[in-house]
Amino acid sequence: MEPRHPLLYTAGQRLGPLVEEDTFARLSRSREFLANSLDRRPRLSEAAREACLSPFHYHRMFVRAFGETPHDFLTRRRIDRAKQLLARDECSVTEVCLAVGYESLGSFSSLFRSSVGRSPVEYRRGLRRLFPVPHLAPHRFVPACFLLSFGSRPF
Repeated sequence: MEPRHPLLYTAGQRLGPLVEEDTFARLSRSREFLANSLDRRPRLSEAAREACLSPFHYHRMFVRAFGETPHDFLTRRRIDRAKQLLARDECSVTEVCLAVGYESLGSFSSLFRSSVGRSPVEYRRGLRRLFPVPHLAPHRFVPACFLLSFGSRPF
C-alpha cells in the first residue's frame, strides 16, 4: 500500500469550515425561504434579507456554502416538483408549468428538456410505460342484480 501524503488527510483541519456556523444557519433559513416559494418568483434581495446579508455577499456565501447559485437551487427544485406533478398525471403540462412558477410553457419545456433530457410530455409517457395505469373492466361497474337477470355471473 502506498503511503498517503500528510496534507491530504489534514486538509479539513488546516482549512477550516467554508462558512461560519452563524452564517450557515442564516443561509439555511434563506434556502428554506426559496424552497417554500417555488410557485412565485422570489427576488434575490428578499432571500438575502432572510439571511441578513447584502444581495452580492449573499450570492457569494450561498455558492460557497451550498455549491450552487440561488437561481440554480430554485430551478432544480422547480424541475423536481414538476417531475412529481407530471408523474401524478392529474393535470396538464400547462398546469404543471404554472404550478411550479413559470409563466411561459415554451421556456418551461425547453428548461425541462435541458435538465431532464426529455420534454415534459415525453417524460410523462416514459413513466406510463414503466408504471402502466390499468384500465378497469366496465362490467365491474354494473350492479350484480342486473348481471344476474341477464344471465351473467357477477365477479
